[in-house]
Amino acid sequence: MRLRVNNVTRSRLLADRAERATSFMDRFVGLMGRRSLAFGEGMHILPCNSIHTFFMRIPIDVAFLDPEGRIVKQFSALPPWRATSVYFQARSVLELPAGTLQASGTEPGDVLAFEPVP
Repeated sequence: MRLRVNNVTRSRLLADRAERATSFMDRFVGLMGRRSLAFGEGMHILPCNSIHTFFMRIPIDVAFLDPEGRIVKQFSALPPWRATSVYFQARSVLELPAGTLQASGTEPGDVLAFEPVP
């Protein structure tokens, strides 16, 4: 399923070609092995409250979201071979190309909305 992801708080588009990973295997594999992630792409992992970037080749921006889509924690340009803490408030994670969160002015507390792209 392709998604459009908007930062409702700041009226900014974060992705227009994001994928949703809900199965165990899709969540486990995530973005591993990708050589690049273009602006507009991303991955929404649900359910999820911690991630790793083992076996990844690129840094990514990461937003941990509560059940209402509010950012409870974020990382900019998280490098490969890292693991985050568990964020018990988080229900899902949005992974984006490095630089997306800063370029859009996205901050913890902002609310994100997801809508299917036909």
